[in-house]
Amino acid sequence: MDVPKDQFSTLLDHGLYSSAQILGCFAVSSSSINPETSLHLKAESLVLFGDSLFREKEYRRAIQIYKQALQCHKVIPKQNAATPPTIRSSLSAANRLSSPNSSNTPAINENEVKFKLATCHNSLGENRAALSEMESIPSKSRNLEMNLMMAKLYRNSRHTRAAIGCFKECLRNCSYIMEAIIALAELGVAAKDINALFPQVPNRSGRPPFDHFDSSRWLQRYVEAQCCVASNDYKGGLELFSELLQRFPKNTHILLEMAKVKAVIGKNDEAILDFEKVRAIDPYLVTYMDEYAMLLKLKSDYSKLNKLVHDLLNIDPTKPEIFVALSVLWEKKDERGALSYAEKSIRIDERHVAGYIMKGNLFLSMNRPESAVIAYKGAQELRPDFRSYQGLVRSYLALSKIKDALYAAREAMKALPQSAKPLKLVGDVHASSTSGREKAKKFYESALRLEPGFLGAALALAELHLMEGRNGDAVSLLERYLKDWADDSLHVKLAQVFAATNMLQDSLSHYQAALRINPQSEAAKKGLERLEKQMKGIDPDAPEEDEDNEVDDADGDDQEEAEIL
Repeated sequence: MDVPKDQFSTLLDHGLYSSAQILGCFAVSSSSINPETSLHLKAESLVLFGDSLFREKEYRRAIQIYKQALQCHKVIPKQNAATPPTIRSSLSAANRLSSPNSSNTPAINENEVKFKLATCHNSLGENRAALSEMESIPSKSRNLEMNLMMAKLYRNSRHTRAAIGCFKECLRNCSYIMEAIIALAELGVAAKDINALFPQVPNRSGRPPFDHFDSSRWLQRYVEAQCCVASNDYKGGLELFSELLQRFPKNTHILLEMAKVKAVIGKNDEAILDFEKVRAIDPYLVTYMDEYAMLLKLKSDYSKLNKLVHDLLNIDPTKPEIFVALSVLWEKKDERGALSYAEKSIRIDERHVAGYIMKGNLFLSMNRPESAVIAYKGAQELRPDFRSYQGLVRSYLALSKIKDALYAAREAMKALPQSAKPLKLVGDVHASSTSGREKAKKFYESALRLEPGFLGAALALAELHLMEGRNGDAVSLLERYLKDWADDSLHVKLAQVFAATNMLQDSLSHYQAALRINPQSEAAKKGLERLEKQMKGIDPDAPEEDEDNEVDDADGDDQEEAEIL
């Protein structure tokens, strides 16, 4: 053989893939390999050549080469069967001189080559082709890596039962495949069923099993935490993650999981603190940093947001989190550009939930609620959380589909029975029509009884009081929150109530307080402009001369909307 196989393998082992590619061209085209008698050498060379292409991410070429290798492999046994015994023995001896492989030894591992083919198809987003290759490997021949690939492919294809079976098989072989644990929790498998897959270690200390953390118990607690979060028991999940954090302080994975949960339940300030702790421990970590970017945008902290995106771009500009963060940054400057970034994140990883949420948010702000519905449903299919339910409710209300909005809000109540947020969502739907305001009031009050510190429900109830002319009730409700909340939206709402009550000086002080907390607050800026007109004796709703026609159209639209509702 002109190209020694061991030299080819050495190049691959040392990561010298470009040299291996060039050498591969010589190996597969060598005239010293007899195509009739040395197909096993040809097959080996093709597989090594395919490996060099795969490592350089030339997946299309690698697929073609791997298929040629399998074709060669299929012909070998037929040749052996068709060759007379005396000739076969002499050829076998000759082949052994040039290669360690003999005619009695398989030239390549067919199942491994099929797995490599599946990996190439998966990298190209060709899920069906990848699954077809994997299913052609006998179940008894699949190793741990193959089973994990099968599980992911089945999950992407929405074959839930098959995916669960493969993930469970992974954990039977190795208890510490963390992505299998997370996937099973998200697929609705109970914690006790997942823990039952682990080898049971007898507790020799004689202490109750959950009074301490030993080498096996912490993993069981981790399973319970993930299952709590997956079933929307966020309080239970946070408690378990907090226990784990005591055992593993400065664990960035646990801190990120806690930050993500806190962001979902509305504890934004605490979530931001957790994200900042993670960045202090590991400034090069990208996981969930798009969620951090969304929180910074909500706080209007654009200096930190700019720095975060700049840092992420310098770490790895190919991750989906980077493009969601870019979308968040560009939302205010260029909505179309922001949308293209959100879509790019989904193209990189079609299971990236934050990309769908961001896409839905952008469609809503661009007044494209039909497209927003599709985006939020995409997020919900992957992992339903409050944000997707909230987005659907807002989108349906924008489309005046009150029944659909109410259905989505009630589904949120079923999914999050311990949270006050879905109660507010139902209240928002009822508040969208004048006939439903009394029902809305009851839901807002129920939300506040369940979570007295829920500022969103308090603001919504105050707005309802204002609409019904109960300005005094609105003021007394909002002022109860001033001690505990330094929030610009709280001051803006109080300013609006005082302005409606003609207490202009009080209104001015609250608008100023809102801008001190958040200098970027658009609501405070617009409210202050209206207030200045009021203080000058000018009707803030009076149209300017050059806007007469536009205002007439808007009034017509308002009348139509009122009739529909």
